[in-house]
Amino acid sequence: MTEPAANLLALPQALPPNLSGCAGTNRASASVARQIAANDDVAAIGLWLAEYHDSPHTFRSYRKEAERLLLWATQIRGKPVSSLTREDVIAYEAFLAQPPATWCDAGLARRGEHRRLLVGPLAERSRRQALGILAGLFNYLVRAGYLAGSPFVLQRQRARRGTRRTIERYLDRAIWEEVLRAVDDWPQDSMRERQRYERARWVLRFLYETALRAAEAAAANESDFQPIRGRWWLHTVGKGGVEGTVPLSDGLMDDFARYRRFHGLHALPSGDGKIPAILGIAGRSSPLTPTAVYQIVKDTFRRVAETLQQQDEVKATRVRRASTHWLRHTAATHQAEDGTPIHHIQKNLRHSSIGTTSIYVHAEEDARHASTTKTRIGTSVPRGDVP
Repeated sequence: MTEPAANLLALPQALPPNLSGCAGTNRASASVARQIAANDDVAAIGLWLAEYHDSPHTFRSYRKEAERLLLWATQIRGKPVSSLTREDVIAYEAFLAQPPATWCDAGLARRGEHRRLLVGPLAERSRRQALGILAGLFNYLVRAGYLAGSPFVLQRQRARRGTRRTIERYLDRAIWEEVLRAVDDWPQDSMRERQRYERARWVLRFLYETALRAAEAAAANESDFQPIRGRWWLHTVGKGGVEGTVPLSDGLMDDFARYRRFHGLHALPSGDGKIPAILGIAGRSSPLTPTAVYQIVKDTFRRVAETLQQQDEVKATRVRRASTHWLRHTAATHQAEDGTPIHHIQKNLRHSSIGTTSIYVHAEEDARHASTTKTRIGTSVPRGDVP
């Protein structure tokens, strides 16, 4: 990584000596063997972040949490991160549950030094995730010989609430088909409307058939589409730098050809070209960010939900909640329902453990529900009976 580790954190100004962490009360003693040369909190945290430079999604998520804590510690608690105690961690969790309005000001920019770091209070699940990331940061700094200990190790282990064996953040096949039909009904009277339609149409099909994460889809370009023994495959690099290949259907390649022709490109992707798989709305060839891909999908689902709202509020609510990761879950679930061997789904999703993939197999749960309630699998539920 060419950028200095300390520059990975976007702070409004340099920290004064009393808040920099050079003399933090939780700093390791001089007798501890140091594994890093960093001597202030920003440099030490930046080095931790640098460990994740090859995983953009993880890097952005971890940087957000580190910046939140650093600004809270120095601006609200009035102490450096390397002086935080267990009492501070408890106070920080309460802060995330009820942040002041100044930290959630919608007028602040979404990026840059003076940006908004919180949209509003974090739900319990989001708070647990934030504290888990920060616990990893502190453990790293302890192992590096920078901190004497971690105030997160005293955190009580909360009992898990009935671990779910299956994933529920997906769209069943009937709703998915309604989504596709709703998009096909979008107006196409102007060039801008046609551009939005063609992009939404392609992005939905691309993410659904490949089960790519938003970051993987944003990074995909035409050279990643590879014909092997008369069949098309997509090469991708996922979380943690894990490489994999995803089989592509003839139907998806037809959709890709349609999308490319719309933008004046050759129908077949070039094996050595760098044109992104997902273009800007007007066909610009600069790659989109993962956030942009996410927003395209969220905006599409929002528009579809508005269409469904008058017909079925339950469906509309579910579609409105859907996101890029829902498409990944939807793809895996539908593959399982179609009888795709679970080890093939595992490879398609690039899971290291087949146990992770098994959460998409709903057949046993569906059969249990049918036998218990004496209804046939696939029978629709009357709207008035939906809890």
